[in-house]
Amino acid sequence: MTLPEVQNAISEQKICIVIPTYNNEKTLKRVIDGVLAYTQNIIVVNDGSTDSTPQILKEYPQLTVLSVSENKGKGNGLKTGFRKATELGYSYAITIDSDGQHYPDDIPVFVEALLAEKEEVLLIGNRNMSQDGIPKKSSFGNRFSNFWFWFETGIKLEDTQSGYRLYPLHKIPKKYFTPKFEFEIEIIVRTAWRHVPVKNVPIKVLYDPAERVSHFRPFKDFTRISILNTILVTITLLYIIPRNFINNFRKKSFKKFIKEDVLESDGSNRTKALSIALGVFIGFSPFWGFQTLLVISLSVLFKLNKVLAFVASNVSLPPFIPFVIAASLFLGAPFVQGDSNFLSHELNFDLIKNHLLQYVIGSGILATTMSALSGIGVYLFLNKINPENS
Repeated sequence: MTLPEVQNAISEQKICIVIPTYNNEKTLKRVIDGVLAYTQNIIVVNDGSTDSTPQILKEYPQLTVLSVSENKGKGNGLKTGFRKATELGYSYAITIDSDGQHYPDDIPVFVEALLAEKEEVLLIGNRNMSQDGIPKKSSFGNRFSNFWFWFETGIKLEDTQSGYRLYPLHKIPKKYFTPKFEFEIEIIVRTAWRHVPVKNVPIKVLYDPAERVSHFRPFKDFTRISILNTILVTITLLYIIPRNFINNFRKKSFKKFIKEDVLESDGSNRTKALSIALGVFIGFSPFWGFQTLLVISLSVLFKLNKVLAFVASNVSLPPFIPFVIAASLFLGAPFVQGDSNFLSHELNFDLIKNHLLQYVIGSGILATTMSALSGIGVYLFLNKINPENS
């Protein structure tokens, strides 16, 4: 795209540039000048800077400048900028760091990618983390973040930590729970949960230790990020995955659901059979309260089909529990000289407590047997109706 085309697209699509800044006096002016080549729709959030940032910003009366009296973190700066952008009627916000690592001449990359999409999208700049000069801790942190983003959303990206992004302002959440660097993880995960596509676009990156001032605190911020990911993973396992499964089931007929989400879901017949076998094993095992967490975690670990495993684990739904208890006690009785006359008692958790070893051994036998039978049966069935996918 030519410069006039980019400028027109920025105006027509109602795009603004949000620049959060904190004590980046060495690079701030260069960043602003670079952005001004494309648009004057710029919102700068001065997050309590104590250097010459206020004096620099006075040189740009055409900008919208928001000043926070004390430093509250990058996340708070971005939230402040987004609120102002929405008030001013913008539909999209491109965020660019003020520390000089991002090139303003990559703005057309975001604009072109947005124009190519047919729906609202959140775009994240994909930096070349293997180039010379990139700190190893940054590369590790990015891989770490990529993995958890994939686990929490099912979306695979090459870069989830870049602050150079395009946000659809009317699709992102309105309220947030994190104020600092971890905010950039929270917002992309929660936006993806709203079924907004999240994609990478290629950008350049500059790491100049002589100019760049990073405010990332390795121990404190990594701890905050780890706590956030723990919370997001828990929500993913206990709410997001079951919600998506139920929604898919409701939107389709039973026949269509089985065909599209089960028979034609990702993976070979072997993978699908193993996924169901895993779900059945966990469902019959004595892991009450942790079955969903275990089945999804193990599915991710062994690269199995999470949906099939989750569905199969529901063999232990409440109506089936008495039968599971009875079968487990029956199978465990010969191995511990247990009570085989348990049918004369009420089948409840007190009975399990009084015959715990008998139950544990029996449930292990039951889980293993039913897992093997279901896995083999499903594999033979799938091979019969779709042998090409074996």
